[in-house]
Amino acid sequence: MKEANEPLREDIIKIQQISIVPSLLDIICRVTGMGFAAVARVTEHEWIACSVRDTINFGLEPGGQLDVTSTICNEIRESRKIVVFDNADKDPLYKDHHTPLAYRIKSYISVPVYATDGSFFGTLCAVDPEPKRINVPHIIALFERFSELITFHFQALEDSLNAREQLYQQQVKGDVLEQRLRDQV
Repeated sequence: MKEANEPLREDIIKIQQISIVPSLLDIICRVTGMGFAAVARVTEHEWIACSVRDTINFGLEPGGQLDVTSTICNEIRESRKIVVFDNADKDPLYKDHHTPLAYRIKSYISVPVYATDGSFFGTLCAVDPEPKRINVPHIIALFERFSELITFHFQALEDSLNAREQLYQQQVKGDVLEQRLRDQV
């Protein structure tokens, strides 16, 4: 597995610092009956798992990567639209699609997750090797609200980090001023 570059490693760490994410992924699996859920960082060149809930041995852990061109998340990055299907075998758009075939998945849902500046960050997704009834309004709404929650917490984390940095800079300035005063006395 190749190593994520530094900014992407930082994104993984930030998502892992959002303490609510594992609970969201657990709720997704419980409500949908699906065995794998993740928050993924998706760029033009990379798909990287940031946080994972895996009860079906899908085989990905945080930091794990997939070939982005093998994923539907890549299509979501391009379109910024939700993709959901209950059973790939019966879905006219996905029955012959390379992703369900390659990863042996039947049910799939993925929604965009946005960075705090409104740019595309990645996806909140869930998959299962068995058909699941997920293409229903309340499941789609759940994923959309959870995506918004992740963005909200991402902003809160960034605000906290910025506030700490500003506080540190003020402390450094205060220490410098205090030293100058001592030197003048």
